[in-house]
Amino acid sequence: MTTRQIDRIIEMAWEDRTPFEAIEYQFGLKENDVREVMRNNLKRSSFELWRKRVKGRKTKHQKTSPANRFRSQNQKL
Repeated sequence: MTTRQIDRIIEMAWEDRTPFEAIEYQFGLKENDVREVMRNNLKRSSFELWRKRVKGRKTKHQKTSPANRFRSQNQKL
């Protein structure tokens, strides 16, 4: 992966309304793969903060979230 792709994955992972399914669609990475990208590219404290923030968040999964209203211009679908 390029640095630009990794930066975009990190940006999408931090966004509250971007589900993991959108990252999978655009980059082919499942949630566990995104977690690895985050772990390998963030400081430990930043990774732990992100995990705490994302854990159990309904908007990070399309099945549990009715949030279809927000799409970044950089996102596919």
